[in-house]
Amino acid sequence: MAYRPSNKFRKQLLGGGAILLLAGLNAPAAVSFATAEYHAYKIAQPGYKAKFGSWQGLDVPPGFKVNAIHAALLHTGKVLLIAGSGNDQKKFDSGTFETILWDPAKNTFKKIPTPEDFFCAGHSQLPDGRLLVAGGTARYEVLDGEVKKAGGGMRVKNESPDKAVTLKKGTVFRSPSGVEYVSKFDVTVPKAKRKFEVTYFKSGQMKPWKTKVTAAEARVFVEARKAGAQALTTEAAQYEVLGLKGKDADNVYGLAQKLTTEKQDFQGIKAAYEFDPKAERYIPVAPMKDARWYPTLVTLQDGRVLAVSGLNDVGDVVPGDNEIYDPKTKKWAKGPFRYFPTYPALFLTQGGRLFYTGSNAGYGPATKGREPGLWDLRTNTFTKLRGLTDANQLETSASLALPPVQAQRFMVLGGGGVGESALSTARTSIIDLSKPGARFADGPALPQGTRYLSSVLLPDDTVFTTGGSEQYRGRSGSDILKAQFYLPKDNVMRAAADPTVGRNYHSEALLLPDGRVATFGSDPLFDDADNTKLGTFEQRVEIFTPPYLHSGGKRPVLGDGPQELDQNGRATFRTADADRITAARLMRPSAVTHTTDVEQRSVALGLTRTKDSVTVAAPLDRTLVPPGWYMLFVTDAKGTPSEAKWVQVD
Repeated sequence: MAYRPSNKFRKQLLGGGAILLLAGLNAPAAVSFATAEYHAYKIAQPGYKAKFGSWQGLDVPPGFKVNAIHAALLHTGKVLLIAGSGNDQKKFDSGTFETILWDPAKNTFKKIPTPEDFFCAGHSQLPDGRLLVAGGTARYEVLDGEVKKAGGGMRVKNESPDKAVTLKKGTVFRSPSGVEYVSKFDVTVPKAKRKFEVTYFKSGQMKPWKTKVTAAEARVFVEARKAGAQALTTEAAQYEVLGLKGKDADNVYGLAQKLTTEKQDFQGIKAAYEFDPKAERYIPVAPMKDARWYPTLVTLQDGRVLAVSGLNDVGDVVPGDNEIYDPKTKKWAKGPFRYFPTYPALFLTQGGRLFYTGSNAGYGPATKGREPGLWDLRTNTFTKLRGLTDANQLETSASLALPPVQAQRFMVLGGGGVGESALSTARTSIIDLSKPGARFADGPALPQGTRYLSSVLLPDDTVFTTGGSEQYRGRSGSDILKAQFYLPKDNVMRAAADPTVGRNYHSEALLLPDGRVATFGSDPLFDDADNTKLGTFEQRVEIFTPPYLHSGGKRPVLGDGPQELDQNGRATFRTADADRITAARLMRPSAVTHTTDVEQRSVALGLTRTKDSVTVAAPLDRTLVPPGWYMLFVTDAKGTPSEAKWVQVD
């Protein structure tokens, strides 16, 4: 039913009473009311929707509203919304961890038992359609001025080559001066490495065996038993582990240098799980070697997953120890060593190198690991790429592989200065990696400086961007209620309908199988422009319907066909719309958090038609099409997409 302005609104607009009302009452309030009524009328018109699209709030039942920190689309068509403790320390302290599974087709919701605090974990789509979730929160931050007891990282050494040693949470470490510190987590120290060395006299006769033992090491966060200056130290010392007896007391000890009351950052966990979309539950797999909070997980061409960066178990940025998960063995192995700030945006490029756009979520020094470049995992070499405007404002920027991925063009959008910097940029920049000597070049600017912008690939080869804020975490009421389309072919921005819900930190957006875009979350510092009222997490869900679904035309429909591409990358589908279909795309489902979505990519397909069928053909190059499940969309000449069919690429 078409929107009709109310009688009151018509009188205000058309009658002389509107003038009297403005004169006799609060004029600004009346004008604001009239403007809002007219805006509601305007955006409800079919012509407006066909040009700009439309927004609609989702009715989420009580009990299923969640602090959506992470969002991932599964090959069942359902969306996994992961909160963990949801940036709520009370929930963390009580062990209340949440995950909600939303079915957009039926608009149903289901609570999923959540075994760990996956708040600020990493995630990646696996070849079989499961979602790998790794890392999360072991401990919340304690800000400057709030740390009452000295604490920091304790290196625990084990010189025994015969056995590993596990120290339980609460283990006491005593300094040479008698000050005691308590461990906050369990820690297992592997057994020491024993190496036999053989040497010879000049005569050639063998000398007696020598055994060299190298102590094993693990880290654990410790806190002083008592508050006070006596527990502060910045000098290296060896610490006795209380409770150990015999050889264990000699072989196991602690080493620490800096135990202070400075700010204590979040600390990560090592846990890893696969979420099974069919069983709809988390399944534990081998933990990572390093604890990680704010890590990026990126799928490689062979289906393995690289885990990069994050804060470790003592709150430091992982110094460059990356690791690779093998979904066949469910285990982790050592990866190439390279440092990145947290949540770095890493994209698999043609040929297998990873492109680091420079986008990141912030933790780490301003002068380290922030320059864009190409990373060759085989040789562990990194080639820096130049030309980026506002290169000091990449934190909280968005980035993506422009459609189609075969073009190897990548885009960076917005961003801000390091930490709580007041800087933000409207810059967009594009680089074509298919060209020798590739350099960034400026694209069309955003309407204003924007952090936390969400960017989503659409099946008509446009990019939909929405939300964000001008200042850090929406401070000073700086949420940006604007959206726009980027048209890669024309290199222009075009306005889209404005959202009604602000989105900044901890917000997400992703493409649904029906061609709409769902947006979730937002975690502002304050709820008012004066920064006097503490912020509340945004639990409303808003869905954008693009113009291509408001054109009034019939959507192309794909009928029966296989769920897997054959060995030649081909699949045939029955359809009565073969003569209308002009293009086909494989679109990898998103797994997004903190403006970081390294999963989404759009692959152009070859297309042949018969009277009643279409055959699509995908590239066989797995650096372009990593193994996994994809949404198959076909579009007509106007860009109107079908609903997606799910197909698997082995």
